[in-house]
This record gives sequence, C-alpha cells and structure tokens, in this order.
Amino acid sequence: MPTRSASPPASTSSPVRPAGVPHTRVGALVFRVKTAGLQLARGARNLRGGPRRHARGAALADAPVLAESVTELWTDGEPRERPLVLGKVHNLRLALRGVHGVEVAAGEVFGFWAQVGRASRLRGYVAGRELREGCIIPSVGGGLCQLSNALYQVALEAGCEIVERHAHTRPLPGSRAEAGRDATVFWNYVDLRFRSPAPLRVEAWMDAHTLTVRLRGPRPAGAPAKPAPRVAELRVIGSAPRSCVTCGEDGCFRHVDPAEEPSAGRTAHLVDAWWPELDRHLAETRRTGDVLAIPLDGRRFGKPQYAWTTAGAARVHQSWRVTLVRAWRSRRLAAQGARRQRALLAAAAALAESYAPILRADVTHLVVAQNLLPFLWRAGHLGGRTFDVLMTAPPMDELHARLDAAARLHPASRTLADFRADPALLRDEAAALACARRIITPHAAVAALFPGRAELLPWESPAPRTHRPNAGPCPRIVFPGPTAGRKGAYELREALAGMDVELVAMGSQLEGPGFWEGVRLAAPGASWMDGADLVVLPAFVENQPRRLLAALAAGIPVVATPACGIAPRAGLTLVPAGDAAALRGALAAVLEARAAVR
Repeated sequence: MPTRSASPPASTSSPVRPAGVPHTRVGALVFRVKTAGLQLARGARNLRGGPRRHARGAALADAPVLAESVTELWTDGEPRERPLVLGKVHNLRLALRGVHGVEVAAGEVFGFWAQVGRASRLRGYVAGRELREGCIIPSVGGGLCQLSNALYQVALEAGCEIVERHAHTRPLPGSRAEAGRDATVFWNYVDLRFRSPAPLRVEAWMDAHTLTVRLRGPRPAGAPAKPAPRVAELRVIGSAPRSCVTCGEDGCFRHVDPAEEPSAGRTAHLVDAWWPELDRHLAETRRTGDVLAIPLDGRRFGKPQYAWTTAGAARVHQSWRVTLVRAWRSRRLAAQGARRQRALLAAAAALAESYAPILRADVTHLVVAQNLLPFLWRAGHLGGRTFDVLMTAPPMDELHARLDAAARLHPASRTLADFRADPALLRDEAAALACARRIITPHAAVAALFPGRAELLPWESPAPRTHRPNAGPCPRIVFPGPTAGRKGAYELREALAGMDVELVAMGSQLEGPGFWEGVRLAAPGASWMDGADLVVLPAFVENQPRRLLAALAAGIPVVATPACGIAPRAGLTLVPAGDAAALRGALAAVLEARAAVR
C-alpha cells in the first residue's frame, strides 16, 4: 500500500495565498526554518534506511519497454517567462545525468533525490520555475517536477509500488496535476519513491523539444497491469497559479522585473581542428552574443591548426590545459595505429567536457565539431537544445563499414583492421546525429549521407601553384598519401602492374617495406607536383583532399573515389573504391588523353 512522508509537505499543506497578498520576507524565513527542520529529520531517517543511489548499467538496455512518457519542454508562451523556462530546461539537463541509464534491482526502492542529488548553485543549477504557496516563483533548481511527474507516470504504468508521492498545491493548466498524475519534489523533504518486484532500467533524455522518460524491464507473460494507487489529492480552489514575473505585485519581495526584451537564447560554437571552410561559415553566420570555444587562439599564438576567427564572438573560451596535454601525448605516439586513435578519442572527450562551463542556461543552440559530438551527447549537454554538426569525416559506423569492406578485400593489410571504436560510442554518435538539425560540411560524400539536412560548403580553392612539367621518358603518377590500405594502396598497386609509368609514393610505408615491389618508384621533386602527369588517390577514406584540390587548381588531372569528398568537376575522374580494374582503366584513359595534348 502506498505511504506518504510522516510530515505533510509544504507543497500540499501550505495554504494557497490569496490574490493581492504579497509574499513577505518574514513568511519566507518561517517557511525556510520549518523546511530546514523537516529536511534534517528526513536526512536522519535516510541514514537509517533511505534509498541508495543506483548505478548505471547495460544489463537491461535491450529489455522490453514497460512504460514511456513524452512531455513538451517549452510549454509557456509568455515571453517574459522565458528566462525561467530556460532555467528549468537547464536544471533538467543536469538532473538527467543522475537518472539516465540507472538500473534498479528487484525489490529495491528508486528515490528521486537519492539519484539526482541536491540542486544547488555549486552543482550548476540555476533559477527555474517552482510552484510554492500557490505561486510560480524563481528558485534554484526549479522545474525538476517535470522529471518527477514523468517518473511517477511511468512508474504507475509499469505497475510499480508507489512508496512516496506528493501532489502539487495547484495544477498548472494542461499539466498532469489536473488529472492527479503529478509528483512534486523538494530537496530532502518531499520525495518521489517507487519499488518494482522485477529489475528496472530508467532511461531519461531530452531532445530539442521534449523530455522522454522510459522504464525497461522483463514483462511477465500474461501478467495484468498493477492498478494505480489511490492517493489523496488537494482540492484546488480558485484560478491557476500566478507567476512572480507576470503577477504585477511590485510590493512582493519575490517580484521579478522581467527584461524589456527577454533573451531568445544564444548560440555556442564548439570547435577543434581548424578547417578554412568551417571557419568561413562560422564567421559569416555568427550573431551578436554568440560564444566560441576553441582549443587555443591559434592566430594569436602562431598555431595554424587552431587558427579560428574570433572576431565577433561575445566570449572566447580556450582550453589550454587539455590542448597542451593532447599535444604532449600525441608527440609520444606513432603517426598511425590503434593507440593513437584511442588517444585522440580520449582527448576529444576531455576537450568536450572542458567546454561545458560556457554552456549556460541561455545557450539554446550549438554548432559542434563532429569529434566532440558523441561525448557532449553522452554527458547530456545537447538535451533541450537544437544543434548543428560540423562534419569532417563519415560517421563512425559508416567508417567502420568501409574499413571492414576493405579488410575483407585485403586480409593481409597491417592497417585496415587495427582499430575500431567502442560500439557504445558509435551508438551515441548515431543517436546525436539523428537529432541534429543540420549537417554542415564541405565533403560531398559525407553530405550525401544526410539528404535534406546537409549544407554542402564549397571547398577552399587553393591558389594555383607552378610546377615543372614531366621531362622523363614515361608518365609520372603521384600518390599523395601514406601507403595504407584505407588510401587504396592495394588497388593502385594492382592497377599499375605492367604499366610503363613511374610512381611517386608520398608518406609513410605503413603496409611494410617492399610493398611497391614491381612498381617503378621515383623520388618527388622540389615540389611534390613537379613532373606530375596525374594525381591518384583511390581511397576508402579521405577526409581532407587538400592535395587533390591543389592538383586540380594547378591543372593536373586527378583520379579519385567519391570517398575523397570532391563533387564532379573538370579534371576529376571518379572510380569506385576497391575496384582495381576500373582504376586501371581510368589511369590509362587519363594518361592517353594527357599524351595526346602534349
């Protein structure tokens, strides 16, 4: 049978304040003293046998869904209330970290405050909307009742025993309180607690518009749903609650003077390695008040890999420590390999978390670098916000699929199967990408993966470079990448077999010494384009085709795959990745046409 706390909560026992009677500081102090005493008493009882904090787990990640609640985040259309609504959403974002993914053993109690912890300023909580004494007031941590309401709803639907639940003093219009399906909470005083005879998994997250709470667990075959408990409700007398922002009672010490133009929210740009195309896009779309997070100011300190334009940003956040640690660790690792990839992912996670302090309640939209995306999603920073993604590579699941296909073609490769990211990270990235508003990229192949949502930027066109023509006896082909399976080295070696050409193979010999045996190799000239009749990159993966773009700008024909990300244009021949026969045919055709115009 459901139970209630020993002392009736203020939210249900405090009289509803009559209209026109303002709050007083004395009344607020009396309320605080009373609640402090009750909080101490509840704390003492919790020490003797309160619910414990449950850990995250994955044992029930694929269990059936027992119940689900989806509620709107932005329900108040009053512009002057927007700062408090922004605060509510921010508070929910923080609270969900303690709830999402936790698993509760059979017979154990789930306690709201045991999971969420105290909603204090020290933990990042801000002023949101709280219903107290019949009024909506600004309060640190306000708005968490939307989460407790949803948890109560799914607990009822899943047939859980409601151990403790309290109703609001007044229901907001259109809320679940009007139907008696609400559960108010007040730190360490008024709690929501429920128990299930079977193990449960709690999932709770936000997209840009809604809060979703879901319970998973084993569903007994043919078991009837447990009836909802009967809990006494406070009868509401009078109109809907008034708000300290809009009530007009200037004499009340809680009265809030709303801004003449309430904040509509600002955008935060969270970036990592500099790309000229992405930098140009951000500089052109930046608005007054937007904030920018960068590893460090590359233009100021002579670091071209971080040379982002900072002009126009209201605030520029730099992550010096994380960037320096990443650089130090990177120098200790080989240029390729699994250890390096793991280190890069760890550094991206650290950089994403270092940007979190700028994600204040008024940041309603994000523009996020792709490598930061799954970590920001996992930590809950994207919930309740719209966001765009600056894509510089295929999604990890697509990348893995390409590498797996190449590894099947070339099982002897040293590089094609040396690393795969954690499947959980792939799921996080895929979930985040599914919720992204737009995909922004200059890479044509990446944009093609997101029809209807991708914004394809033009590649930065390099200035044409002069180069010496080929004076040798046979055509010269340049392979502008490391000798690695993902760059199409195996296909190129097969295609060149028996051809009277010389090859300039740039980069490291990652597939081992002697890989190019049977192919005539030549050393590059003073410029890598010197003597080049053709540049070829039959890659399975190529994120920055800078040398291909430079070759095209210099008038040198290029043979590449769609995976290189350059849309069809004059001088470019595209062939399928992994097709050595098609590659050989394209090479022969381009060289023949080249010879005809000499």
